[in-house]
Amino acid sequence: MIRFASLGSGSAGNALLVESGATCLMVDCGFGQRETIRRLARLGRLPEQINGILVTHEHGDHVGGVFPFARRNKIPVWLSYGTFAACETAAAGVDVRIIDGHAAFGVGALEIQPYPVPHDAREPLQFVFASGKRRLGLLTDAGEITRHIRDMLSGIDGLVLECNHDADMLAASDYPPSLRRRIGGRFGHLENSAAADLLRDIDVSRLQHLVAAHLSERNNHPALAVSALATALGCAAERIGVACQEAGFDWRQVD
Repeated sequence: MIRFASLGSGSAGNALLVESGATCLMVDCGFGQRETIRRLARLGRLPEQINGILVTHEHGDHVGGVFPFARRNKIPVWLSYGTFAACETAAAGVDVRIIDGHAAFGVGALEIQPYPVPHDAREPLQFVFASGKRRLGLLTDAGEITRHIRDMLSGIDGLVLECNHDADMLAASDYPPSLRRRIGGRFGHLENSAAADLLRDIDVSRLQHLVAAHLSERNNHPALAVSALATALGCAAERIGVACQEAGFDWRQVD
């Protein structure tokens, strides 16, 4: 069994909890300490219950709160060497553990398989979590879907999947052209139709939970993301969850 919940998801901050048995891990922390504690309390958790933090990459909405929170609460942090190199000064005094983006490792009751993704960061990773026969996948902050990403996520039981923007809304936005190119480029963020195409290309026969994440508040709308994913799965819109910036999403369980 794997349980997972979000403290918040979007450009103003991201953090995800994944737990199995007595093991509770946080993926990223883009919030200040007080805000992180407040959001943890909403999910019924305290800082001392967090056994470790995994970092996807060094952008502030993902790593901004990681090291102060880890330092204060004496929590180990797992991250790639490239991400560490980008954050080395901020990581002073923290128990940092460098991971290989292709090598699985265990933390308590969870087995974690990192995998590389195309994003404009030093060495960005995403993760698949396993407990027993159940697997939970995380994919955000990726500019395009690679064959390796499809292989990693095929046959998954739960998936938190980036639906950052709607292509038409981004094209019509008041963002500078350079920013629109960055977001929509190969090392940017997944748009709704790309996320939907991933679902069409992988085995989703075991999929119990699907949550759209990292939605842009200016260049997307939850209904558009949900419609794209529900159409790809051929399911009711009610089956698709959405992680929002303010409240993330409540606990879900993969049985």
